[in-house]
Amino acid sequence: MTALPASSVGTARWHARDLVRTIPVIPRNLVLGLLTAYRKVISPMYGDVCAYYPSCSAYAVGAVQQHGAVKGAALSAWRILRCNPWTSGGVDDVRPHDHFRYDLTTHGFVVPSRKD
Repeated sequence: MTALPASSVGTARWHARDLVRTIPVIPRNLVLGLLTAYRKVISPMYGDVCAYYPSCSAYAVGAVQQHGAVKGAALSAWRILRCNPWTSGGVDDVRPHDHFRYDLTTHGFVVPSRKD
């Protein structure tokens, strides 16, 4: 298992001249760093045990990327509560944000969109 699902990585790069524009996404990227560490270290110990696709941790990565640290964490918590032995499971993708205005790096972090 890779640290991030394929849908959660992009080709954008962070540029130093975007420092001020990057400040609002710092909490989002801190949570994404924690989720990436979890997916690299702890998640492989459990294997594929999630009833849903993508797994709960992959869902959390997508939710935080699309909706931010607070709403993404709330969506992830709701997903974890629904993931139990009595659920039927299935495909449950993160609903994309209607006005997502950021790009994703190759490591899954969120950076401001560049127009050039």
